[in-house]
Formats: sequence, C-alpha cells, structure tokens
Amino acid sequence: MKKTDVVVLGGLSGITAGLSCRRHYPEKKVILIRKEGTILIPCGIPYIFGTVGGPENNVIPDGLLEKNGIELITDEAVDLDREKRIVTLKNQEPIQYEKLVFATGSLPLIPPIPGIDKKNVFPVKKEFDYLKEVLKKVDEAKDIVIIGGGFIGIEFADECRKNRNVNVTVVEMLDKCLQLALDDEYCDEARVKLEETGVKILTDEKVVSLNGKDAVESVQLASGKEIKADLVILGIGCLPNSQLAEKAGLELGFRKGIKVDRLMRSYTDKNIFACGDCCTKESFFDGKPSGVMLASIATSEARIAGANLFSPVHHSCGVISVFATVINGRAFAVAGLTERTARENGTNVVIGEAAATDTHPGGMPDSTMLKVKLIFAKSTGILLGGAISGGKSTGEMVNVLSACILHRMTANDIVMFQMGTHPALTSSPIAYPIVNAACKAVLDIQGYR
Repeated sequence: MKKTDVVVLGGLSGITAGLSCRRHYPEKKVILIRKEGTILIPCGIPYIFGTVGGPENNVIPDGLLEKNGIELITDEAVDLDREKRIVTLKNQEPIQYEKLVFATGSLPLIPPIPGIDKKNVFPVKKEFDYLKEVLKKVDEAKDIVIIGGGFIGIEFADECRKNRNVNVTVVEMLDKCLQLALDDEYCDEARVKLEETGVKILTDEKVVSLNGKDAVESVQLASGKEIKADLVILGIGCLPNSQLAEKAGLELGFRKGIKVDRLMRSYTDKNIFACGDCCTKESFFDGKPSGVMLASIATSEARIAGANLFSPVHHSCGVISVFATVINGRAFAVAGLTERTARENGTNVVIGEAAATDTHPGGMPDSTMLKVKLIFAKSTGILLGGAISGGKSTGEMVNVLSACILHRMTANDIVMFQMGTHPALTSSPIAYPIVNAACKAVLDIQGYR
C-alpha cells in the first residue's frame, strides 16, 4: 500500500489545492489522482468550437505538477475508507492518506426529456476525447440547436457560428437569455450582439421532446414549434460530482454538494476537505446556499483548502458571483447582485450609471464605449453589485468591482478612488465610468436628487 500526507481527488481545482498545500507545507507529500489523462480549461470549452480550433489548444500542462513536486496518478478512485484513511483505485494499489481533498468538480445536468438519449445529443462534458468527437460532429452539422441560454449556451452559439455556414438556434425557458446573471438591459444588449452573427434565439420556450429515429432530427417545443436539428448541445448547467463522497458517508448539502464549513472542511470528517463545484457554497451577501459554479470560485476555495489542511489560516468569504463573457466581440460582466436580485430580496437600492470610451480621446484606435452600472444599498451606501459592457478592459474592471464588494466599499469610498490612466489603455480620469457612476449614486444616497 502506498502512503502519502495528502491525497487530492480531481482536476482543475485539485491542481490549485495541491499547489497551495505545497506552498504552505513544503515538507508534505501530495498525490493528485484523476481519471482524465488531460485536463481542459473549463471556461475555454466553448472556444474549442471556434476561436482556439480544438481541445488540444485548451489544456493545462502537467509540468506544473512536476515542477512543484506533486505526484500525478491517472486512475479512478472507486472507494474510500474514512476510518482507515484509504483510497481504493480502480487499477492501481490503494493509497493511505493523512488529509484528503475532494476536488471532483461537476457533471452536466441532463434533463428527463424524451429523446435525450438519441445520437448527436451532447451534454457539455469536460473530457478531451469526447469534445474532439463533438467538434467533428459540429463541423458536419447543418442545423444546431442549443438548449439553454446561460453563459455556456450563448458562448457555444457564438463559437459554432464562426467560420461555418450552419443554422444555430438557442432555446431558453426564461424571458431572456443570461437572465440569471445580468439585468434586463444588458440581456437585451447581449441578445442583439448574438443575433448579429445570425444565431436565432427563442426565449420563453420549453423543450418537450427530441424527435428522430436513432439520431436527433428535430426539437419539439411546448408552444407547438418544431425546430430542425441534426445536432443538439445541452447547456443547462451542472450538478456536483459527489457520488464517491456520498458513498463514503460524507454529509451532503444544497444540490447534493459535499457540505463544508468556511475553512472548506467537511462537516463530517475533519481530515477531509472539498473545493470547487463538488461542494456546497454560501452567498457572500446573506449566507444562503448558492448554486453558482465558476472556475474563479473553485480556485479561490482550492487555495483556502490547501492552506488549511494542517493549520487553519484562511476562511471563505462566500460567493460574490463574478461573471464575464464575450459575445460577438463585445464583453459583458457582472459582480455581486444585479438590480433585479437586490430588489427581489427587498433591498432599497440606488443605481449609478455612467458611460465613457475605454481610451481618451475616443478617437484612439480600437476604442470601445464602456457602460457601467453600480448597485448600492440606499441605507448604507455599500456597493452590492455592478455590471459592465464594453471591450477587453471589461474583464479586469469587473474584478475591481469584486474587490470593492469584498471590502464593503461605499459610494463615497469609490468617489475617492485614485485610478491609473493612459490614453491608449483606459477611460479619461475625468470620465472614468466606475467613479462617475458612484458620483451619481452619492447624490441619490444623500437625498440631493
């Protein structure tokens, strides 16, 4: 039997957990066990079908593990004896551990729709060979239907249209695509950008069956519409991959995620930690269960888990929810609460909005108009959320908003923000939209408007 200090089960967040452990406890031996031979960058999966050209261009090199003294075992963990602290593998000798980290990620949600098991119906799996086959099928397809209008579905739709003469239709149950992440005006803007590529979007529509003989031929909607389809992509979300944890008797929580505390430690076993999509999460704002699954959250949790294995030093602050995407060349991002969510929670809010070009003057090459919306609590002035659309700078600007939310900054704090600017890189310091949006909100918070 093999022995080690730490066993990590899983892929992307498992790598980060292993690295974090080695940084904090360089004397500890770490073994990473994963079923997949090659680890893909999850957020890059839609871009396999257009921008990057294949799964081989969307991988995380294993050299990172070797460089940091982490042993990689490619095998499947099939059993766990918590009392003896032994992990049983499918094909290799068992491993005894001192501490264990579950970083087993998530599995695609497959709804019980009649015909869902037909050929050419593809859930989004994080598997190299599988996605290579899906790419081949996409290249051969003439009519693609994507079920789900969240970030995954929209990004797939955008990418599938690139360099292909193919009909792409997105079917979404809600009134708007991206509705769970963005406020209405940003949803509408994103829809316009996607429709410019030729993608057809059907909202407020429910799929009732996938029709055809052996392979899918059409998608039947509850409204009576039938859409021609020789390929269907399921982009409707994921569920925690917690089967082994459940089998081992660990307590599960929301959506059957492994229940963990703010140290990322299992409620059931003090020697077992979990991070990423496989474990439970709580909202930063109210502590309620959160179903948000993002690589950024997973890696943050993994850093905390790795650091806490032998001496708890870090606590998870909860899920802020920071999203970003690009649709037909325009970026959309959000951090924290949307105006819709805040108002649904009964919060009295003040909105500050501003727009400016992301260069100064706006006539600089490749200049893009930035739009910023900030949501503040009326009673305290604390920033609850923000949304941005614009060019590439959108991705880092939303990270600034996340930091402001984390530190509970107020509109007055942001008004005093000192930004670094350059004509080719940022908005003018006079028109910097994050600050200007806060300036406008202050007037309402203080009752001047």
